[in-house]
Amino acid sequence: MDFSNFNDTLLSFLQSSPTPFHATASMRSALLSHGFVELLEEDTWVIEEGGKYFVTRNESSLIAFTTPQLTMSQSGWRMIGAHTDSPCLKLKPNAQVDRFGYHQLGVEVYGGVLLHTWLDRDLSIAGRITLKTKAGDIVSRLVDFKEPIAVVPNLAIHLNRQANEGFSVNPQEEILPILCGAENEFDLHELLTSQLKKQYSELQVDSILDFELSLYDTQPAALVGLHKEYICSARLDNLLSCFVGLQALLESDQQRPSLLVCTDHEEIGSLSACGANGPFLDDVLRRLTPNPEQYVQAMQRSMLVSADNAHALHPNYAHKHDKNHAPAINKGAVIKVNANQRYATNSETASVYRDIAAEENYEVQCFVVRSDMACGSTIGPITSGEIGVPTIDIGLPTFGMHSIRELAGSRDAYGLYKVLARFTKRDKLITR
Repeated sequence: MDFSNFNDTLLSFLQSSPTPFHATASMRSALLSHGFVELLEEDTWVIEEGGKYFVTRNESSLIAFTTPQLTMSQSGWRMIGAHTDSPCLKLKPNAQVDRFGYHQLGVEVYGGVLLHTWLDRDLSIAGRITLKTKAGDIVSRLVDFKEPIAVVPNLAIHLNRQANEGFSVNPQEEILPILCGAENEFDLHELLTSQLKKQYSELQVDSILDFELSLYDTQPAALVGLHKEYICSARLDNLLSCFVGLQALLESDQQRPSLLVCTDHEEIGSLSACGANGPFLDDVLRRLTPNPEQYVQAMQRSMLVSADNAHALHPNYAHKHDKNHAPAINKGAVIKVNANQRYATNSETASVYRDIAAEENYEVQCFVVRSDMACGSTIGPITSGEIGVPTIDIGLPTFGMHSIRELAGSRDAYGLYKVLARFTKRDKLITR
């Protein structure tokens, strides 16, 4: 895939993936179109040599893999990991709020949201609805309103003269989106039923039982900057890595078993049935290598590249960085290092990545958080700790992480795709 086509496809993927459910559906569609076979966890699996497969859990996490040979204990895996979720505002179960002449939505903050960035944005709603059909079946369907139907207006500076000196947003009282005026009749379940009928004309809805819905910014993803060198979009953390990993897997030559794992709930700790701190990946790998001794052999001959966005040096806040570890946008992916194992990188996994990047003539940067600041973490240490696979944490330099709209480099994304595609074809890792 060339540079232009890559970024066009990336923008489409970002636009079609407003929630983890939709991101997983987008990846599922791409895999099916490239000949991958969908597996169901409740079925008995028949895995063939030279096969291409994928499986989802909770409709929000996905594992895809190739099996050029079935002796994984001898070859190991070339793994790429990312996460499908992003910080956002999620609707509460009893979300309808009517006050002071407006119909609003009660929301809960998911993850480390930069709350003030959600003010004065054109918002829509997407997610999963579980319902009962008139035939008596309980089914789930994804919905996406797409149109801007909600907004959280800011408070005028005349009523908050200290606004430019810094202010906090109360998530219980001050972040509730407005849908319409009270002069209009409004019932949330009726709205959701109407949307289901609009998207699924054949669906006979008896009643809505529950939902998992999020707000999102309707402004499209775009290439911006004087020379279009930046990607500006919601949910770059971490759909950017999901897309790069997916394209790398599709590019693999199937000489070595390769695997992509994209899990939900990273932004809140990954502890769930479909999160990195849950059993999903281990369940899949043990079905492919059920012999305990061979499983350990396979893991020790494998390597995981955990891809999650990295903090680029912000020119307006340079003091927030260690000056010797201050990544720049469009200067290459970032190897993340932390002595306290907030990242899983070690000297060996970093060396393998540096060597592969050099083969692609692709620059490599390094990030270490300032010693007087707390360090974030990723799925890398969690996955490595769960299955024992050697791991490196990398990421694409990003501005505004956890904002409703983030900024990364278009050349970085394409370069990482080329490096990870080569990684899936790598024969030897570390010689013992």
